[in-house]
Amino acid sequence: QPMSKRQRKKLLKQKQWEEQKDLRRQKRKEKRQKRKLERQSKSDSNNEATDRKRMRREVVPSTLRLIVDCSFDDLMVLKDVKKLHKQIQRCYAENRKAFHPVQFYLTSHGGQLKSNMNENDKGWVNWK
Repeated sequence: QPMSKRQRKKLLKQKQWEEQKDLRRQKRKEKRQKRKLERQSKSDSNNEATDRKRMRREVVPSTLRLIVDCSFDDLMVLKDVKKLHKQIQRCYAENRKAFHPVQFYLTSHGGQLKSNMNENDKGWVNWK
């Protein structure tokens, strides 16, 4: 059965794609190895504490306290509760990375916010 020009082009492109599959895979592998070697050489030459655990030891805790009152979530629509959840996650993450982290507290945590956090982020129960 005769094939249209467009079908022939598609078939030709697909054959070329399949033929070059191993070559692409090899290039990706080489690129990954190159990046791995660069990271290793960088970490060897730079002996400063760049690991998270090492950075955490150098941290000096702050006496400041940050308290987020979540008692008003019943007045919010679900969209705003989700935004608040993302903001709290971001604050917690940035505070953990900070050199002078503040004491971070959530108060009146319940209702929509708690159910949303249980659905989308089960790890929040392990927060310190």
